[in-house]
Amino acid sequence: MIAFHRLLIATAIVFCLGLAVWMISSFRNDGSGVMLVLGISFAIAALGLSYYLKHLDRFLHR
Repeated sequence: MIAFHRLLIATAIVFCLGLAVWMISSFRNDGSGVMLVLGISFAIAALGLSYYLKHLDRFLHR
């Protein structure tokens, strides 16, 4: 079950990084501040999920 959880977290990290790149590139094309905020938010989410994945055993008290 833990292996599947790790796979889901890794998938979420890739998804967040992909969206961050997409939103920041949209900001560069359109100049919309909303796209920049979303891009930064998804990048922060990817960093948070990466930290969680790296320290998953500690979070699970194992």
